[in-house]
Amino acid sequence: MKKSLRYVALFAATSFAVGITVAPVATAATPVKACIALDTGGVDDHSFNESAWVGAQASDKVTKTKATYLPAATTADFVPNIKKFLDQKCTIIVGVGWQIGGALINAATANPNVKFAIVDNDGADHGPNFDQYPGKTFKNLKPLQFATDESSFLAGYLAAGVTKTGKVATYGGAPYGTVTIFMDGFVKGVNYYNKVKGKSVKVLGWDLATQKGEFVGDFANSAKALQISKSFEQQGADVILPIAGGLGGVTAGNSMVSKKSYVLGVDSDFFNTAPQYRSVLLTSVMKGVGASILGVVTDVVNGTYNSTSYYGNLANKGTYLAPFHDLAKKVPAKLQGELRALQADIISGSLSIG
Repeated sequence: MKKSLRYVALFAATSFAVGITVAPVATAATPVKACIALDTGGVDDHSFNESAWVGAQASDKVTKTKATYLPAATTADFVPNIKKFLDQKCTIIVGVGWQIGGALINAATANPNVKFAIVDNDGADHGPNFDQYPGKTFKNLKPLQFATDESSFLAGYLAAGVTKTGKVATYGGAPYGTVTIFMDGFVKGVNYYNKVKGKSVKVLGWDLATQKGEFVGDFANSAKALQISKSFEQQGADVILPIAGGLGGVTAGNSMVSKKSYVLGVDSDFFNTAPQYRSVLLTSVMKGVGASILGVVTDVVNGTYNSTSYYGNLANKGTYLAPFHDLAKKVPAKLQGELRALQADIISGSLSIG
């Protein structure tokens, strides 16, 4: 993934400020091999998978380890990919995404001497019917989770503050909890704006009460993503939040052509990872996936790895809103100030988003 290499040095230099504190790296007694089992959607998705791989590459720079990855065309690739990594004697295997949870838990159970981590999953075995809570946890499996509803709340408030039509929208790739948490936060942010401003901005694509909304069905169907994006614009939405990995680029591309809407990126800063869409990118809802992977690999090298769950939030900068970049003038100074105040209130606990 050549284009991601441009950001590795910058990521390594700044990752300490996004939720992971990296101590001075000790020299490992044996070489550490970090192996990343990606989710579906491709390593160049400008979003979830890409940020994970950039974080792993950053670990090469900081810890002098050697990172590698395997892509997944479908969920059927998860088990064989993990087996390949086990056969390669990987020191730590990181599974990316909620879907890989079952395969990674089975591998961690069968290989107690191998270290594992998983992104966007609590890393617990909840039984065959997924109804046993809190579930069984494992000393060799570290969960890496994120309160993206906090930053999405800010994105919703922002969208409500800049819309000219009084309509904004969101859609997801698939109806996973790691997707709908963005949608929940977004709607709550719009609702909060309406409450404090006495407005009635409407959200298309997600019903907070019923937990039903608009989904592509996967993270690869660009035709469906384009159809949804155009439909939102036809209904009057002028700010759109796609939580669909690389399909966000489809929405942004349509916005550039139609000139009817602005787009919010997710996971990574689309301004950097997808610069061709800069003219319509208002901001991105950041998820520090890469920083969390850099942190856990560093812990392995330093001998401080543990299975305690990492939870990225606004307070530790594990999730946040990216800068407004070229569209800063579209966000009034007063609104920017309100967003800063809301962030402070969420961090302090004086504002609960539920």
